[in-house]
Amino acid sequence: MSKLSIVGADGKAQGECEIADELLETRKGTQALHESVVAYMAAQRRGTASTKSKGEVAGSNKKPWAQKGTGRARAGYRQSPIWRGGAVAFGPRPRSYAKKVNKKTARLALRRALGGKIADGQVRVVEKLTVDEPRTKTVVAMLKALDVTSTALIVVAQMDSNLVLAARNIPRVEVITAAALAPYHIVRYAQILVAQPAVEILTGRLSGEGVEVSS
Repeated sequence: MSKLSIVGADGKAQGECEIADELLETRKGTQALHESVVAYMAAQRRGTASTKSKGEVAGSNKKPWAQKGTGRARAGYRQSPIWRGGAVAFGPRPRSYAKKVNKKTARLALRRALGGKIADGQVRVVEKLTVDEPRTKTVVAMLKALDVTSTALIVVAQMDSNLVLAARNIPRVEVITAAALAPYHIVRYAQILVAQPAVEILTGRLSGEGVEVSS
């Protein structure tokens, strides 16, 4: 069993919780983690870049000038890609950059990412990760009490609007639900703060009982 200490919002110890070792991975899964992170980043691309082909550029089918006798190069239409204002040859078109990651690979990637963070002592379980009002200084004080000195990911069971509003102005701090947590988020942030109610959701995902989100 991997033991995680539970602390209060003031940083004081409140107990311990355990995650079965078979739900975490620290040796294999590097390739799965790489594929999952690449797939997540690819899915964030809009894919809306678009250029016009020669069939979409305005213009007629009339030849600009006669085929022979002018001394100029042959030209068949004004929409030619080599002309200014013409089409773009092999230009980008709207497309999806999404990559498929199967469930087993996504689960292994999550186990590897979370297992590595826990092994490095970068995951802490906080008894309560909520604020009564959307004030940034409240979250700043809480992070200071929890000894957060670098980038931090706050994982909660359900999204709290007050917490999101209070944390969004803090650089390098993000709030996310346990159901939406992806390996990309885990490897991106140096410290992971997990609300105690979110631990059960994460355990379910690690065991395959939850819904995998790879992108």
